[in-house]
Amino acid sequence: MRTMHEVHKAIGLMLVLALSIAACTGEQTVSPMPTPESAGEAIRETLSVPNRPPIIPTVDTSQHSVPLDQIFFDTFNPTNRAVPLDEATPELIARLIDAIPPLHAPKYEPASAADWLHDEDMVIGYATGEQAWAYPIRILNFHEIVNDNLGGEPVLISYCPLCFSGIVYSRRLGDQVLTFGNTSALYNSDMVMLDYEMGSYWWQVPGQAIVGPLTGEELEILPSTVITWRGWRELHPDSQVLSRDTGFDRNYDQDPFATYAEILDEGRFAFPVGEAARDPRLSPAAVVLALKIEGEAVVYSLEPSEPSVVHDEVGGSPVAIFLDPDSQTGAAFHPVAAGELLRFRWTEAGPIDENTGSLWDLSGRAVDGPLRGEQLEQLPTRISFWFAIVAAEPDIEIRGPMDEN
Repeated sequence: MRTMHEVHKAIGLMLVLALSIAACTGEQTVSPMPTPESAGEAIRETLSVPNRPPIIPTVDTSQHSVPLDQIFFDTFNPTNRAVPLDEATPELIARLIDAIPPLHAPKYEPASAADWLHDEDMVIGYATGEQAWAYPIRILNFHEIVNDNLGGEPVLISYCPLCFSGIVYSRRLGDQVLTFGNTSALYNSDMVMLDYEMGSYWWQVPGQAIVGPLTGEELEILPSTVITWRGWRELHPDSQVLSRDTGFDRNYDQDPFATYAEILDEGRFAFPVGEAARDPRLSPAAVVLALKIEGEAVVYSLEPSEPSVVHDEVGGSPVAIFLDPDSQTGAAFHPVAAGELLRFRWTEAGPIDENTGSLWDLSGRAVDGPLRGEQLEQLPTRISFWFAIVAAEPDIEIRGPMDEN
């Protein structure tokens, strides 16, 4: 079984050789990165994204919450790879919108038809009611953004390959429903999205608008999980799966970002990052689950040596974190069912509550015992490399089994 670091397996011989030759000389050094195409092939999707509006408002840079010179456009040109926003021409900004094409009309297939997925492939899983959807990372590597309406909710499936950050947001903002595209820019080496309606720029991991008229607004995080395909399929055998029929010609069997974890842990970032992202409490590519309640932000490692349940209190609320290295995932729950606060322990069969002896699965559903059929409330979390989480939440606290209450 692969470890979480091995999930990002081969970034491409071209990148590995380049990084081996050129050492990073400071925070403004940009490591050469492959395009989402095969190595060396030019970006050519700018004008061919289906369902993209013909006119997108020009970004208003007079309103911003972060320094404009710290937002870098990836030009996909090895001789001039990173261009700061305050130096980018309107023509360059317009040309790079959706150079990595988002999916606006995704197609799905049943889990039983997804025989092209391997058990250990990672997916972003989203479920509501009796419905569930899986978004394979091997597809998201090439698209990063999916806009859809699932279970009556307009959702944004977002994934930044440089951060291993799989996060699902609601696209509702007050009375508006936003549609998202890709700027081809990065802030703290994390994807910067844009909304087509206002032209504002959004920092992916915190889900926060950082440039434009919506600056300061935040998207609502929806409960989701990053998990192996085997683990998701066991929880949701009737899940729908994002189809490879995307309308784009991509080799979805190729993973161009994978040994990037090892490169990160050597302190070499693809694009410039600030001091907070270099927080040494964990290695840059440590995979963590972040939870924020009532302004209190905490993280838990997703690389435990064995399955475990962490009981904690965050923002004044009791939480239970299920950590399962076999499925390479974790999830956070409000541990209350049938009006009772539950206490869990992990057994060979899985999590069991000590109150009734009921058996639970990783989705927070009781599958056996007196509470069978009960469902814990899953809490919205972010899963990402450590550097991206701590860049967004510099004061975040690291928690784990040693910190159980």
